[in-house]
Amino acid sequence: MTRIPEDDRDIFEQAIYLPMVLTVLNRDLAIIEKSPFKLKKPYMELIEETMKAIQKDLAAVKRHMKQQQMKVERLTTDDTFTMYLFLYKGYEEHHNYFNPRLRNKSEELLRYYLYKRFIKDSPVQASQNG
Repeated sequence: MTRIPEDDRDIFEQAIYLPMVLTVLNRDLAIIEKSPFKLKKPYMELIEETMKAIQKDLAAVKRHMKQQQMKVERLTTDDTFTMYLFLYKGYEEHHNYFNPRLRNKSEELLRYYLYKRFIKDSPVQASQNG
């Protein structure tokens, strides 16, 4: 049984997923820079602006975590699971995440930040604001 309220658990997960999405975008940006695209600047600008939006949200997550005495650390990773340590107001909890779930959620967030955040009433946006 977790002592962490659902809202704060969502914050922990944002602290896990947002850096993953930034890593993916950084790699993609490097690939585009080296690619033979005829007009690569618009793609690079899209990625850079997306990264700025993610960094802004991640900064807000980190501020919230600091104020609420929350910390997350990745402990172990194997072929199937990644274990994280959640420190929450003096309590410690271990949470295992299925690696395909981490990838799928990162992909979902990537879609959201690249274009769905501009669509009114996006389901991901509604769940984040909900």
